[in-house]
Amino acid sequence: MSEDGRVSDVRHVLVLPDREAAEAAARAIGERFAVSEEPRIVRDALAGEDDAEDAQWLVLLHDEEQRLDVAALDGFAAEWEGWREDP
Repeated sequence: MSEDGRVSDVRHVLVLPDREAAEAAARAIGERFAVSEEPRIVRDALAGEDDAEDAQWLVLLHDEEQRLDVAALDGFAAEWEGWREDP
């Protein structure tokens, strides 16, 4: 909780190249990082692109307690040829 009494909304966004990678990463994240909430998978079409091939897939993680190590998440995303984006 922040000093003004509001709960922080800390999120991590992993950007992955395709749906298969996003689904595999979402399954593996729970095992590796013991997250309390199931990660959410979202398709993110690139601006101006209508083709499904021109989409990135996002894995969204809530981390209100700020306990996930960002360097470890960076390495984790890289295993699927992705990266962690600062929200």
